[in-house]
Amino acid sequence: MAKLVSNTYGEALFDLALEQKALDDIYAQVLCARECMLDNQELLTLLSHPKISREEKIEVVENIFKGRVSDTLVGLLVTVVEKGRDGDIVAIFDYFIDRYKEYRKIGVLYVTSAFPLSDAKKTDIESKIISVTDYKELETYYTVDESIIGGLILRIKDRVVDSSIKSKLEKMEKTLNGVSVITN
Repeated sequence: MAKLVSNTYGEALFDLALEQKALDDIYAQVLCARECMLDNQELLTLLSHPKISREEKIEVVENIFKGRVSDTLVGLLVTVVEKGRDGDIVAIFDYFIDRYKEYRKIGVLYVTSAFPLSDAKKTDIESKIISVTDYKELETYYTVDESIIGGLILRIKDRVVDSSIKSKLEKMEKTLNGVSVITN
């Protein structure tokens, strides 16, 4: 249910931002508002507290955000609070951010390697991914995991390409475990 709520409100914000030709501005505001909320867990707790009236929550939202972000974003936040969906605000922002990146053809790539990669290798990986996808640019996150021994693990959306030595050894082990040796 929460996913449906975040999709509905996030899509409505996206459509409105597109219609107003303010998509990039609202995207930047959503990033800031999301960070503000995640950095201030007390605010999220206050907004989702059942004993605080909706009117008080709306007043808090307006005091914090009015004049700092667009009326469109303030309006969304007020609507979300009025409808009692205040616990879904971060999920709504996340949906909007994902939708924005999809629209702008920005891929989010996660790369795991056994050791730190050189800048040249990073550029090479990103160039290859862009050449085989519809993305115009990538937002890339690199991590090092020595347990993969060698190779790379690439993840973009729900696709994973695992060329790690660890993965290859595990596949080989499964294959060998399935082999029976007959001796005479």
